[in-house]
Amino acid sequence: MNDVTPAWLDEPAVRRLLAALSAAGIEVRFVGGCVRDALLGLEIGDLDLATPARPEMVMAALKAAKIKALPTGLAHGTVTAVVNSSGPSRQFEITTLRRDVETDGRHARVAFDAGWDEDAARRDFTINAIYLAPDGATFDPVGGRADLAARHVRFVGDAAMRIDEDVLRILRYYRFEARFGSGEGDAAARAACHAAVGQLPTLSAERVQRELMRLLAAPEPIRALTLMREDGVLDALMPEATRIDRLEKLLPLSNNPLQRLAALIEVDKSGAAALAERLRLSNAARNRLVGLAEPWPLDPDADPAAQRLALYRLGPEHFCDLAMLLAADARIAPARLKALQHQAECWSPPVFPLGGGDVTALGIAPGPRVGRLLGAVRRWWEDGDFAADRSACLARLKMLASRP
Repeated sequence: MNDVTPAWLDEPAVRRLLAALSAAGIEVRFVGGCVRDALLGLEIGDLDLATPARPEMVMAALKAAKIKALPTGLAHGTVTAVVNSSGPSRQFEITTLRRDVETDGRHARVAFDAGWDEDAARRDFTINAIYLAPDGATFDPVGGRADLAARHVRFVGDAAMRIDEDVLRILRYYRFEARFGSGEGDAAARAACHAAVGQLPTLSAERVQRELMRLLAAPEPIRALTLMREDGVLDALMPEATRIDRLEKLLPLSNNPLQRLAALIEVDKSGAAALAERLRLSNAARNRLVGLAEPWPLDPDADPAAQRLALYRLGPEHFCDLAMLLAADARIAPARLKALQHQAECWSPPVFPLGGGDVTALGIAPGPRVGRLLGAVRRWWEDGDFAADRSACLARLKMLASRP
């Protein structure tokens, strides 16, 4: 891998930012994921830059160029630039070169007197410590390019020290192994992660959830999860995660991380609710995860009428979620799964033909009885495979309403 000139260097927003900083005599280099992914020919996300200039100088240069500057992390030397131009607008994080003065595993106190080598030495992994100058030249002080080519994910310097600086790096290691590693793992990294398992409870649930979902979203997370289990990390983090085998079978069927999480764990609905609470999942994610816990309310061998009723009551998304889990659990064959998915895609759910006005038109006062009568008729209509039309449903309603 030689020097690289990614296409995004020519974006109007990038050129405008670089011109503004250059006019103020500020040297910058891109660093982190955007450089790593550019070298791999991947689509990039955020654009992060490093600079020897202090954050106040960066803020002043941006304001002079009429670029919006946000002091998003001044204590850590980070300024966010929001650049609008003739092309797509972009946000950039520009961080002053720094070295750690004091860390506690979650937060760090830094000094802004570092050089490029010192800045690289405090980063997490070698593949994230490659710098790219605006002219396309790369600077690789810790051997990240060779590791990237070899698909070798390793910590910069002493692995245990990097983890002590930020315990989340345990989970980041396995996520990066899933995305960029060979699957064999780095012996020093794994030993350090195993030794630091006891520090995992110090992490916030939100940070754990974010890393876990990113790992599960990787195209091939199985080997990394296996390493986590072998190193004692997975059991400490999520003892419910006992079905790596089921997750492996789900991978070709779904890339949704929440559905993959449901395949990975083996719990009942109360266990799924407890895990959702522990991970601080959103209400929607919590409800979906609980809905995917066993026992599964879908019988793949039921007759067509029962399948239509299940599809009506579950909804297409939940119906397909459960069908894929059943296939991953080897309870249905691939052909049966395709048939169920086709049914969910093509079937238009019928509309119940009655409403509350039909009940009150019979002289029944608004109140709980209206809902009870409608519910009774609806269940009768559903159990009859939705065949009853409005006239038949009205007749059923009148019959039920006539009872004491």
